[in-house]
Amino acid sequence: MEPMKPMEPMKPMKPMSGSEAWWPKDLGEPSINGAQNGLRYAFFAEAHRLLIEENGQVTTYDSGDHRISGVSQQDGSARSLTFASQDGSVEIGSLKKLG
Repeated sequence: MEPMKPMEPMKPMKPMSGSEAWWPKDLGEPSINGAQNGLRYAFFAEAHRLLIEENGQVTTYDSGDHRISGVSQQDGSARSLTFASQDGSVEIGSLKKLG
């Protein structure tokens, strides 16, 4: 029987390829961001901006005094997008669309 060969040293791990920032750098880091059903969102509390990316297109909303903390989507004939804030649910249609 042959003696065991010494183990090779471990190779450094490759960095994880996380999601790249898809929002403008001038907004900094979002207070919250996430993705659900092919849609991504990022909320910037200090700038009062909510960005939504869907199908490669980014739309910016003025969040006003809302502090977004989550998202809820309902699919079907009347698809809806609702965000949770300190004041309860906020429909995306109630926010001012900036671009």
